[in-house]
This record gives sequence, C-alpha cells and structure tokens, in this order.
Amino acid sequence: MTNQIKEVVPDLLNMNNYRIEKLPIRNKSKVEKFLMLIGIPLAISAILLFFFIDLSFLSNFNVEHLSKAAKENYLKIGKENFIFANKAMLAIFVASLILWITEAIPNYLTSLILIVSLVLTGVLSEQDAYAQLGHKVMWLNILSFILASMLVASGVAKRFALWFIIKFGKNASTIFISFIVINTILSLFISATTAKATILLPIFMVVAAVYGASNGKRNNFGRNLILQNLLQINMGASAFLTGSGANLLAASLIAGAIGSEIFFSQWMIAAFPTALLLMFLGWIVGTKLIFPLKKEEKFPSIEGGMNSLKQELNKLGKISVNEIKSLIIFGLILAFWATDQFHGISPTAVAFVGAIVALMPKIGVVKWNDVDIPWHLLLFSAGAYTLGAGLKVTDLPAISINTFFDSLGIGKNTPFWLIYIVLSGVMIYSALIFQSKTMRTMIIIPIAIGIANRFGFSPISIAFPIALLIEHVYVLPFNSKPAILLYSTNHYSWTDTFKYGIIMQTLAWIVSIIFAMTYYNWLGITNGLF
Repeated sequence: MTNQIKEVVPDLLNMNNYRIEKLPIRNKSKVEKFLMLIGIPLAISAILLFFFIDLSFLSNFNVEHLSKAAKENYLKIGKENFIFANKAMLAIFVASLILWITEAIPNYLTSLILIVSLVLTGVLSEQDAYAQLGHKVMWLNILSFILASMLVASGVAKRFALWFIIKFGKNASTIFISFIVINTILSLFISATTAKATILLPIFMVVAAVYGASNGKRNNFGRNLILQNLLQINMGASAFLTGSGANLLAASLIAGAIGSEIFFSQWMIAAFPTALLLMFLGWIVGTKLIFPLKKEEKFPSIEGGMNSLKQELNKLGKISVNEIKSLIIFGLILAFWATDQFHGISPTAVAFVGAIVALMPKIGVVKWNDVDIPWHLLLFSAGAYTLGAGLKVTDLPAISINTFFDSLGIGKNTPFWLIYIVLSGVMIYSALIFQSKTMRTMIIIPIAIGIANRFGFSPISIAFPIALLIEHVYVLPFNSKPAILLYSTNHYSWTDTFKYGIIMQTLAWIVSIIFAMTYYNWLGITNGLF
C-alpha cells in the first residue's frame, strides 16, 4: 500500500500534468451543434427579411435629433440613401449577431464578411471601414499582448503566483484569500483572461490535489477553488480599463458619445472597489453557503504536499535580469496609466513605449517570435469596431430606441433608478447567452448611450456603470474561454457552476445598483439617489 501511495502522489502534485494541452477537450453539445447547423440559413433569412419588408420606423426620425456624425452623413448622402443605409446596417448587424452566437463560421470570418458588407452596401466608405483595424484601441490590444508575453516569457508572473501561495497559503482560508490577491495583481499586468487562467491552472490544480480533490475525486474545496478562481479572473479584469479588449471597446464607445476620454485612473477608481467586494463575497458565498467545507477539507490531506510547489519555484532559480526588467518596465507603465488624468498621455502611447523597450535588442526582454498575439481575436474585434462605426453614422440605436419607447408611450420623465435597474439586469444576465464579451459590449453599450440621450441623462451616467458589468461571464462553461478551460478540470458539474454563478451574478447586479445609487453618484458619474 505504501508503494502505491508513493507512485500516485508525485503524479498528483506534478504541475506538468495540468498543462492545458493535457486537459480533455470539451465536445460541443447537441444544442451547440444544432445552432451551428442553422446559423448560416438564419443569417441569410435575416438579411432578406430586413431588406425586403417595410421598416417604416427607420424613416420616422427627426433630423435635428440625429447625432452629429449621423446628421453629417444624412446631409452628405440624402434621405433615401440614409434610410437604405439604416436598413442595410440593421440587416448586417442582426446577421452578424446570429453568426457570432451560433458560431456557424469562425468569429473572425464573420468580422471580415461584415466589414466588406458595410462597404458594398455603402454604409461606410472603404477608408472608414478598413481604418478600424488601426483604431488606437486595437493598437492597445496588440501592445497589451506584447507586454503580457514579456511577463510570461520571463517567468515573473509564474514566480509571483507560486511564491505568494507558498508564503501565505497555510490553510484553506488563506489559500482562497491568496488567490484573490494573486488574481488582482495579475490583472494589472495581463489583459487576457485566458492567459491568466493558463498561468494559474497548474498551480491551483496542485493545491486542489493537496486538499484531497484529484483524479476525478470532487470535493467542496476543489469546487470552491476552481469556481472562485474563475470569478476572480473575470472580476480582476473588470477592475481595470486594460483588463480586457471588451473594456477598451466600451470605453471607446462611451468616449465617442461624450467627446472625451475615459481614463485608466477613472475606470480603476470606479471599478476596483466593486470587483474586490465581489471577490470576497464569492469566497464567503462559496465556502459558507453553497459548498461549505468539511473539517477534513480545511487542511492539507497530503502531508508535505505544498513541497511540490516549492520545488517548482526552486526550478525557476534566482530571479533573473529579464524578470527584473519586466517588473521595472511594467511598473513604469502602470504608474503612467494610473496618473493619466494628470499628464494626459494616452494608455496606448504609454504601452507603445513599453512594448518598444520590451522588444529592444540587448535592452529588452522578449523577441518578436516569443510574442503571442491572437490575430483571430483582433480581427473579430476589428469587425466589432466597424459595426460601431456603422451604428455611429446611421444612428440606428437612437432611432430604434426612440421609436420603441414612443410606441409604448413611455415619457421622458422616467426616473434614472428604474432605467438603470432594467438595463443593468439586461447586461449582466445577457452573459448567460452570449459567449463573446465584445459582442455584448457592441450590442448593449450603444443601447445604453441611446437610452441616456432619450431620457436626458449624460451617456456616461448609464453606459459607464453598465460597462463595468461586462466581465460577468462565469455561470456556464460556454460563457467564456476561461469558463470552458476550467470546466475541463473536472472539478465541478454544470449544476455546481450554475448554482454558484447565478447567485454571484445576482449579487453583482444588486451591488451594481447600490453603487450606482451611492458610490458612483459620489464620483459624479451617475444620477443616484444618495
């Protein structure tokens, strides 16, 4: 029996056994396969429907109420062409959403199709459509991946996570708190949520094994550890403007509506307290209410098990010159980002300088071949930005929203709190349906801006706090890439993740409403009650 234990334990505690390529690939469900099958016919049907039926509401608008960009476009192309552009915009928008949701074709291919469709239908000029790939937010996305690759390639991110969990993870409670700290700090440096999950997965898999969850054996410690990390990865991303591409897109859309930038420091001051509160609520809800820990789960079940993490840390050797360089480069970048309201240098320009230094021969940390830039995601984002440009010149969201509310007879005296409760609920629970955060942002943020204008509120008062809810994508395995990845660990079931996730989403909705009525009001963002 002793020999058997000696043979099994090292396998459980070997971090190399938990690399992503060794995890089982999640097969698509019957529903997902069915959606893929009907996606293209549905998209084509939507295009034909919107082009050939009477859409009178698109012609019932007051020119004086159009946005500046839409009014200029109206005067340039004339009323008939403007109405046709709106009809084409609606058809392309809906067809793109269908293809993105059903994943009938790769999302980057949908983006390429919609970009050229907007050109061929005359909604956008070639210059305006193709220029979206060069949008400054796109550049910030690219540069963020370069900087994140610097941290991964140098090993400093992995070293920090291992050191922190070894130093402070003495029992179950300190383990959970340690991962809150680790996820928060990594979110400052790494913009891709999947990259954070990739770095942390082997570490928390070994920790789970140390506490008795391994080889298909599930326990509440393992459920808590993986599901809380999934929540923390996403909440860490929500805390910072550079936390994900969807955040950057939302900030860009809002900036276009208000005519001024959303600063990194402005986003952090508003979002960080909310994110941190939800992480700690996630710890309490998980360990005290949904998956309470048994007495034997509160302490390591494998004696000396944490030594495997110490061995992994020792393999990294002494901190290298490249790791020190990485810390200095990113430390300076964060300092400039956090003080952008004072010096006025954009996050993109700061990231440009950081990336140049990181790639500089002899001085820098990484070579170009070490940089991992997911171009398929960037092409997908470019399509979303192009849709945004199309919506801007047609003013489709505002025209549709005004027609909708007029048909319901809802006046402009509707209170802010009621509008916010409804729209924040739509944003947070829409994550149950859509896999792409970028897609949800592209749909809901323009609607939020249009509703704010409709009821006489500043666009930032509704759209900004709504944007802080983008990252709540952790309820079901298909809701985000980190969710798919962590579900593959086999530490929890669909029922487990739904119970935990839906409770946390509901708590997040309540917290968002409370903060919108109080804290965001004190910051001068919302029209809160207190």
